[in-house]
Amino acid sequence: MKALIAMSGGVDSSVAACLMKERGFDCVGATMKLFQNKDIGISKSHTCCSLEDVEDAKDVAYKLRIPHYVFNFSEKFRERVIEPFINAYENGVTPNPCIDCNRYLKFEKLLLRAKELDIDYVVTGHYARIDFDEETGKYRLKKAVDNAKDQSYVLYSMTQEQLKHTLFPLGELTKPKVREIAEQHGFLNAQKHDSQDICFVPGGDHAAFIERYTGKTSPKGDFVDLCGNRIGKHKGIVRYTVGQHKKLGMSFEKPMYVCRICPETQTVVLGQERDLYSNSVVVSGFNWISGEAPKEKFRCKAKIRYRQPEQWATAEAFPDGSVRIIFDAPQRAVTPGQAAVLYDGDIVLGGGTISR
Repeated sequence: MKALIAMSGGVDSSVAACLMKERGFDCVGATMKLFQNKDIGISKSHTCCSLEDVEDAKDVAYKLRIPHYVFNFSEKFRERVIEPFINAYENGVTPNPCIDCNRYLKFEKLLLRAKELDIDYVVTGHYARIDFDEETGKYRLKKAVDNAKDQSYVLYSMTQEQLKHTLFPLGELTKPKVREIAEQHGFLNAQKHDSQDICFVPGGDHAAFIERYTGKTSPKGDFVDLCGNRIGKHKGIVRYTVGQHKKLGMSFEKPMYVCRICPETQTVVLGQERDLYSNSVVVSGFNWISGEAPKEKFRCKAKIRYRQPEQWATAEAFPDGSVRIIFDAPQRAVTPGQAAVLYDGDIVLGGGTISR
């Protein structure tokens, strides 16, 4: 069996390649070139597309004695990840570009390339699991054994066909074990730090990136309270997200938080911390991993941000592809543009984008 290993240059994908070779797969390493540094306005960077990372991936491939290629997917990345990221912030919502990268690059573009090369599987270093349920005849996406590293939240968009042709060899391992395996094999990236930034926004200043990339300054506007009264001036809606308290650009008599962003009026609505809570959310474009939406309301757990513990809720699917989630307990700072993902134990039921 053949496997195309998505090798970012990090320790996780390197160990994934190692494990697949040890399992007897005919492996090919592939690094996706997603952008040129000059395209995002930086001269050099320790990002997933840096020359250093490509060289790290090549070094591991050489040690494993597997071929390694670099695929230029920069046009697709610009179209499907960077431009929607900018458009989201300009329209008052907070995107999750890692989800779009998984959806359109790793498990669409890269999987298509694997099929063109007559390769059976795409393999990544994600911490998640896939199994096949004999009773239902469906593939299931499951949380990783290492709950602290679980990445199933950013994989909710996967389809049955994609799960059939994808392998996650790290799903049963902990991060320390992965680093131990890398050390044992002499990988130079065994202790390489995990990236904490969005790969094309090094340093985490998304507003500066957007203005640099577009060549436009985000229009200033008004801070208003929950009654619509003007209480100050903001520096452009791309600088704010729901729940934000710091870096508002001005001080107030009492702590204030971003409760809502209104692109049509270029206003940012501020309130107190207690005003951030809500017990329901509407999710659009919902992807059911099984391919079938439940016909009745059902109990499940849900999470509305990557590192949030799952919360008990009742969910209901509608014919237009949306889902309403009603939480048992009010949730803080439900943020349009982020993902809401549903779980049944360690099984991912599906997810979509929070619309309101």
